[in-house]
Amino acid sequence: MRTLAAALLIMMTSAAIADDVQDAHKLAIQGRDDYWHCLARQYQSEANQGLSDQDFGREVAGACPSERQNYRVTLLDYLTVQYPNIDSAAHLATANRAVEAAQKDIVTAFVKRRAPGR
Repeated sequence: MRTLAAALLIMMTSAAIADDVQDAHKLAIQGRDDYWHCLARQYQSEANQGLSDQDFGREVAGACPSERQNYRVTLLDYLTVQYPNIDSAAHLATANRAVEAAQKDIVTAFVKRRAPGR
């Protein structure tokens, strides 16, 4: 009877952890999408079309602060739940690199779009 109860407890705990991971993943994806949509608005903004590549990069780095922070936090939460044995500093570094990659990608698209007309 104890073995059955222990097995049931393990199964319930595993299911709860899986749900937590899935929920955290959904939130991280939503955070990413919100940040990307905000960056896309910067990309499409008429006010930014006359900027140099460097100025646009600076504009993007400061744009969307709440979306950027939400993405960083939700990704950090997901990584912490998914990989609890990895140091939190490593998760933070990964989340920061993801934010930097999004910014770099939007600036690269901006530069490529302008390249033929130069």
